[in-house]
Amino acid sequence: MDWQYIEQVSPQFAKALWMTLQISVLSIILAMVVGLVCSVLITYRVRVLDRLAKIYIELSRNTPLLIQLFFLYYGLPKIGIRIDGFACGVIGLTFLGGSYMAEAFRAGLQSVAKGQIDSAKSIGLTPAQIFRYVIFPQALTVSIPAIGANCLFLIKESSVVSAIAVVELLFVTKDVIGMDYKTSEALALLITAYLIILLPVSLFTRFLEHRSRRGLHGV
Repeated sequence: MDWQYIEQVSPQFAKALWMTLQISVLSIILAMVVGLVCSVLITYRVRVLDRLAKIYIELSRNTPLLIQLFFLYYGLPKIGIRIDGFACGVIGLTFLGGSYMAEAFRAGLQSVAKGQIDSAKSIGLTPAQIFRYVIFPQALTVSIPAIGANCLFLIKESSVVSAIAVVELLFVTKDVIGMDYKTSEALALLITAYLIILLPVSLFTRFLEHRSRRGLHGV
């Protein structure tokens, strides 16, 4: 292992890590918004819109992310729509992640007991208040493990955006290996960089899951 070389290329990996983090965080936030909206449309059977949400989920989950990115980056310019690699990466990951987040939120929404909703109605809460104060907090608590798993999944899937020339971790790794043939050093830095991102997310998800379990069951 050439430690001097690792020190030399570490700044490149630091910049790539920051790029990966930006794409991942933005995609996760947007995917959660899309997922929540879709789960509400499907759970409460909003006419027409619930069918569109179901079509989106099936389309998203049954097409590879790489194909989605190629369509955005190489296909749309054919009809005059040009989007840079960063935006394509965020849109692609949001499109993919939104469907998984929708299923996570839907499971949480469906777990709320009907009796609690009826009780909330009986004390005069509006539908919006019922959702905000009764349904959503409980649904979110139940959904935390799935949401956490989806976050980890999207962070790892961010490596695919290297295929559209976004200078993230995998792109820099392949560049270093291609230029200097330092495979072991490049892969060691790649693994370390992903651990820096993924390990805190994993630990934080477990912490939230434990806290939510204590809140629900008192254990």
